Amino acid sequence: MSPELISILVLVVVFVIATTRSVNMGALAFAAAFVVGELVADLDADGIFAGFPGDLFVVLVGVTYLFAIARANGTTDWLVHASIRLVRGRVALIPWVMFAITAALTAIGAVSPAAVAIVAPIALSFAARYQISPLLMGAMVVHGAQGGGFSPISIYGTIVNGIVEREKLPGNEITLFLASLIANLVIAGVVFVLFGGLKLWARGAVTPEGDSSSGSGSGVRATADTGDSDGGDGGTSSAATATLVEARPGTPDTTRLTPARTATLTALVALVVAVLAFDLDAGLTAITLAVLLSTAWPEDSRKAVGQIAWSTVLLICGVLTYVAVLDEMGTITWAGKGVSDIGIPLLAAVLLCYIGALVSAFASSVGIMGALIPLAVPFLAQGEIGAVGMVAALAVSATVVDVSPFSTNGALVLAAAPDVDRERFFRQLMVYGGIVVAVVPAVAWLVMVVPGWG
Repeated sequence: MSPELISILVLVVVFVIATTRSVNMGALAFAAAFVVGELVADLDADGIFAGFPGDLFVVLVGVTYLFAIARANGTTDWLVHASIRLVRGRVALIPWVMFAITAALTAIGAVSPAAVAIVAPIALSFAARYQISPLLMGAMVVHGAQGGGFSPISIYGTIVNGIVEREKLPGNEITLFLASLIANLVIAGVVFVLFGGLKLWARGAVTPEGDSSSGSGSGVRATADTGDSDGGDGGTSSAATATLVEARPGTPDTTRLTPARTATLTALVALVVAVLAFDLDAGLTAITLAVLLSTAWPEDSRKAVGQIAWSTVLLICGVLTYVAVLDEMGTITWAGKGVSDIGIPLLAAVLLCYIGALVSAFASSVGIMGALIPLAVPFLAQGEIGAVGMVAALAVSATVVDVSPFSTNGALVLAAAPDVDRERFFRQLMVYGGIVVAVVPAVAWLVMVVPGWG
């Protein structure tokens, strides 16, 4: 058996174990990099570590650190309540508000499961209170998270654009972002129509939860124990426990701006400006802003370091280190030649999209993209398929399926839904996820790959 085939089989084993045994794929990938690198590729430790993505490590730590502070001091809660008040409580607009909130959170750097964990308990409590389909609300939250997930300063966007740059492929950050946003908007629109959204227009307005202007003096706040917010390591099926509790005297008011929240909002805006306008490093900028906030309000930031998405850091760094080992030993070129030898590049492209969707429904969305994009490099280099469109199609195919109950986001939605038959809701999410896996890769291929984007 050739060394290249051994290394690919080991990668398959990594995915299978991560899916079936709930072991972090990044840890498995580091172990695989060590075993394959030492025993098969004849690499020493320096050769293995040469592929460690240090720049992405800083981005992941910096951005999730800043976002953990925003969550700790109530800035994200304020954003949620402010958005609800903005639409004056119109029931029909609430699902779209939840879509927009999660999209905005991931677009400015939140890890997708972290954004879903924050918004889903509030969104699903609205669904239960106002007879909105929980599948509709849950899908809007997840697709919102993925819709904003590929902005130039987001976790997913930074990772994929970094992979594209490393592989020396043509890239377009804005095209990638818009492709994901539009795809998820279209899917959300279809879900809205099919699952009762049109009937919501006949409803009246509701009073935003926790709005002190209602005169009740109490409201409802939602909290979620997200466990390990791991950026899409779906194999772990992270559990989230959503608890609705009556707000009592002394509960922090999430409807008003405090100095800490104002400063955090300013920091988030500063991050966007620094990266987009001045081309500063997103990770180093985020860490700097987080340190400034921590220094000014240490009581709000004390636990923020522990809330950094360390499992996501391990996941991404492990997978990309192993991919670097594959590249060093020639496996990427060998496998890509095998795909291109099919003789029909468009067929190879659609197969890769389906592989990405199917694996991501059970495992890591970012992990599978980190493996598939390099595998596509050789036949993309032939110029018969546009690299920009292929990367966008892979990104969309691998992330829209995160509504599956086997993925972290789907599990968070399932756990956050109050007053539902969970077995029935689980089956609904599973069927919906299966439909997405079957349909979206083909559509993404037709729209993005066949016309030859990039």
